[in-house]
Amino acid sequence: MNETDQTDFEAALTAALDRCLAAGVTVDFWWRDDDAVEPTPELDRLLHFATLHDAPLLLAVIPEPAIPALFSQLADIGQITISQHGFAHINHEVPPAKAAELGPARPVETVLTELSAGKTKLRHYAGEQFAPILTPPWNRISPDLAERRFEIGLAGLSAFGPANADRFQVNTQLDIIAWRAGRGFIGWGKAKTIVEEELAHRIAAPGEPFGLLTHHLVHDREVWVFLECFLRIARTHKAARWPEIRNLFSLS
Repeated sequence: MNETDQTDFEAALTAALDRCLAAGVTVDFWWRDDDAVEPTPELDRLLHFATLHDAPLLLAVIPEPAIPALFSQLADIGQITISQHGFAHINHEVPPAKAAELGPARPVETVLTELSAGKTKLRHYAGEQFAPILTPPWNRISPDLAERRFEIGLAGLSAFGPANADRFQVNTQLDIIAWRAGRGFIGWGKAKTIVEEELAHRIAAPGEPFGLLTHHLVHDREVWVFLECFLRIARTHKAARWPEIRNLFSLS
């Protein structure tokens, strides 16, 4: 890790938030982590960060393989909201189509039946910590399924990318894993560029939340360092606001 890169990022994030404050813009920050199925040392560390920084966290749980011990671990931790991460996180698309569990390869009714079963399991084990938010594996969902998710009571939706017209959909914009380049940290320079661009956009067009996306099971040392750095600054700056997750998705 290059300490100069980290210092540059910290300065850039602080300066970008200072510009928001000077423009009279408060940015709604939020944090989503994907692929939880069981207690692990990585999940312990993630939850420690959330508690240390008092940061609301949307934890996307894969229903089919999730075990009861996971929900027991989460039960007494504040600021944790559980969402539904598909059903089994299995790719059903055929190359060259991109990987997706909730894509167009299968009939919508088949997928809705799976998702309904997954929702029932999560609600049973997670209780009040569960929120009716669907987080598609690989951040991909067919338009037909996105429209019909309401039929099974999954009003909320979270993927990756800019906002759209769906008032119940809140996306993430900063994925700190380099999936196509070794699955390590994207780098301080790239993170700096994304943060500066996204916060500049929110000054020009206020209102869109800024979402951080993590995947605790694949974090290397540098990703953990970045996460602590990001939360330390974004959780304390006057231009940053961290709404309750259900309010963010217009579910309250």
